Amino acid sequence: SKTRNGIKRMSFIALSILFEIGLILMLINFLYMDYVLVEIVIRVITIPLGLYIYSGHKTASMKMPWILLILATHVVGVTLFLLVGLNGGTKKMKERYKKVDEQIFPLLPENRHVLDKLEESEPNAYGISAYLSKYSHYPVYENTDVTYYDRAEDGLEAQLIALKEAEQFIFMEYFAIQNTAAWGRIEEILVEKAKKGVEIRVYYDDVGSVSFVNRGFVNRDFAKRLKSLGINCRVFNPFMPGINVFLNNRDHRKMTIVDGKVGFTGGYNLADEYFNLTHPYGMWKDTGIRLEGDAVKSLTISFLEMWNAVKRSDKDDVDIEKYLPRTDYVAKSKAFVQPYGDIPIDKEQVGENVYISMANKAEKYCYFMTPYLIITDEMSQAISLAAKRGVDVRIVTPGIPDKKLVYKVTRSFYNGLARNGVRIYEWTPGFSHAKMNVVDDKMAVCGTINLDYRSLYHHFENACFIVDEGIATEMREDFEKTFRQCREVTEEYSTGKRSVIRLGQLFLRLFASLL
Repeated sequence: SKTRNGIKRMSFIALSILFEIGLILMLINFLYMDYVLVEIVIRVITIPLGLYIYSGHKTASMKMPWILLILATHVVGVTLFLLVGLNGGTKKMKERYKKVDEQIFPLLPENRHVLDKLEESEPNAYGISAYLSKYSHYPVYENTDVTYYDRAEDGLEAQLIALKEAEQFIFMEYFAIQNTAAWGRIEEILVEKAKKGVEIRVYYDDVGSVSFVNRGFVNRDFAKRLKSLGINCRVFNPFMPGINVFLNNRDHRKMTIVDGKVGFTGGYNLADEYFNLTHPYGMWKDTGIRLEGDAVKSLTISFLEMWNAVKRSDKDDVDIEKYLPRTDYVAKSKAFVQPYGDIPIDKEQVGENVYISMANKAEKYCYFMTPYLIITDEMSQAISLAAKRGVDVRIVTPGIPDKKLVYKVTRSFYNGLARNGVRIYEWTPGFSHAKMNVVDDKMAVCGTINLDYRSLYHHFENACFIVDEGIATEMREDFEKTFRQCREVTEEYSTGKRSVIRLGQLFLRLFASLL
């Protein structure tokens, strides 16, 4: 019943917002039809507004849908752009994040010496790392051991062990939490640790945790219950009635930090289907990593950024440094490790730029795994050019979709990539939800960032850039195992009947960037 109430709440709010937008459109349309002056104003601003959008510092894939909508519909297009396209509703959040970032990012080490060392040992990776250091403000580290999990189930078991060993604090941030079996195992440990004085913080996205149809996904009472158990809990950007364009920006991050010494991230949320306890879309494929050592500092800062910026009325942390302990840990690995975050309000598409750079730097192979494939022209060109240079470029997508409409859009991108030499695979056992990229047995990315507009432009995301032959080789071997479980669809989408993109797919694809 709680799940049904949560879905009813979201449905009511969504209908309320649509009703408000409808009223505004009706009012403006009424004025447009009955008052010549309003009609003249709308028509006069249509062309300048289109030129304003065209001159903006955004990818053409983001600009063209707005321009076409405005030119085709006038009133509807202009009104929606002024309500949503300008994104003016995020001004307060920008100020909030700027204030928090000015407090916490200076606490991270610059690690220029590590960057210099990376330049000497792996020049291709140096450019990506330097970009991340400058534009995402997260440094590259040594002295960090990385463990790769090719199954979410293994990642969960490792997290449970780490949670049991917590002594000071536990931070958990997830897009979706399902209050059933998997979460029950975690919560049992959290409650026990809270009784022993360990500080526990849980942070989740409201829409991510209420919008699923599966039973057990949490509603707003979940946060209250956790607080009653001694677990601090905050909810990101609650879904409320009223036009608020920031509602389109969700917290898609996934991480667990224990005592500032051990951290986990990857593609999986804390819900039963991710661990194959339930099978709504066949088998589930997800991956993750465990970090131990210096690089955990960046995961901690990433969590504290979101925790402190979520709401002005919440009490912020004053002493951040207590969550950044100095340890005498000595890593066995020689890896270069760089956890990083991407936020949608700074106009810097960090996640997309890293993926494009990985394709540009690839010399032998470049493998991607993503649940959705809805990309900009810039990314499509970078991936295609790598294939044209002779790089073995492959992309794995699901064989069974979780969202059929989105799946149609995903498949509409196959032809353009396949005809340029990119090989496309669909994982036939079910839904592959992993977000990962590996290049030349040298460098890899694992995290939360899908190859779609929502992840690359609208969501708060996190990932980890890793330069290490051992981890990259493990990930490549996992890809090879996954390829054997897939159906390759390259030929049928490059030369067969499926190479023809249907009109409906073209329409959905055109406006995918606005969703």
